[in-house]
Amino acid sequence: MEIARQGSRVLVTGGAGFIGSHLVDRLVASGARVTVLDNFCNGRMENLTAARETGLLDVIRADITDPGVCRDAVRDQMAVFHLACLGVRHSLHDPAENHRVNATGTLHLLEAARDAGIPRFVYVSSSEVYGTALAFPLTEQSTTWPNTVYGASKLAGEHYAAAYHICYGTPVIRVRPFNNYGPRAHFEGDSGEVIPRFILRALAGLPPVIFGDGSNTRDFLFVRDCADALVRIAECDALVGDIVNLGYGEEIAIGALARMVLTATGREHLVPVHEAERPGDVPRLWVDAAKLSGACGWRPRTDAAEGLRQTVAYYRELYAADPACLERIQARNWEAP
Repeated sequence: MEIARQGSRVLVTGGAGFIGSHLVDRLVASGARVTVLDNFCNGRMENLTAARETGLLDVIRADITDPGVCRDAVRDQMAVFHLACLGVRHSLHDPAENHRVNATGTLHLLEAARDAGIPRFVYVSSSEVYGTALAFPLTEQSTTWPNTVYGASKLAGEHYAAAYHICYGTPVIRVRPFNNYGPRAHFEGDSGEVIPRFILRALAGLPPVIFGDGSNTRDFLFVRDCADALVRIAECDALVGDIVNLGYGEEIAIGALARMVLTATGREHLVPVHEAERPGDVPRLWVDAAKLSGACGWRPRTDAAEGLRQTVAYYRELYAADPACLERIQARNWEAP
């Protein structure tokens, strides 16, 4: 099924966010007409600047927890990419709201898609569903045992999506992306991610802050590679009804990541500061993406060195234009603001 083509109509929930906006860029570049559904809780309109200039973008500022909004948004769409959610650290200070958006919101969107007969529904889950896994690298058959309400709510969405496929024939594909990084990554508030936080502190001459001893690992994927993969996955008929991992396939310890960022920013003299571990942190993430590669031939194109180079360049420009952006970093961003 060809989705990224001229004349197709595609809905991206959470499309003004980090990954969502890069997916939107990828789709409009192919000529697709894209509708973004976003409440702009975490998303930013400036993330959509390039897409808006194409004339192929429509924006609905509304919430997926409203069933009527979901019904209106899916009308006449060829495909739905569902990325809208609240994040892992948000779930630590507001678990009920996190569940309401991530699980119940997904249920509303699935129901709307079923009623509308949407030809393709891509549910974007998270590697956090694996929790504290015991065997690595992680395959799609690895046990899911989430550590947080966020991971649990994303897993609930997976099960809802699978149920809609089994019971109603909704053409759903479930995707588990691992940690994304790159331009537009969130650094503010409870959405703030480790790489942009490390970069901005380093650019300001401040040491990276590591929670724990730095031995926790993550599998980092450059965001533009992720956006390309999501399109390839959506167009892969063999994956309908299935679930697939999406990651680079290499684990990097957070301590090693801090040193890589300090090198990339020219701040090698800085020494990371260690604080107590965050609650619910998954100790290790490392993906086996063989299933995805076998299904649609996708492989990541951007290694860590090149991805960090592009990411540092983006935040260097951001910091130069707005040094006060550093003040929007919430250090203990799992606590209620």
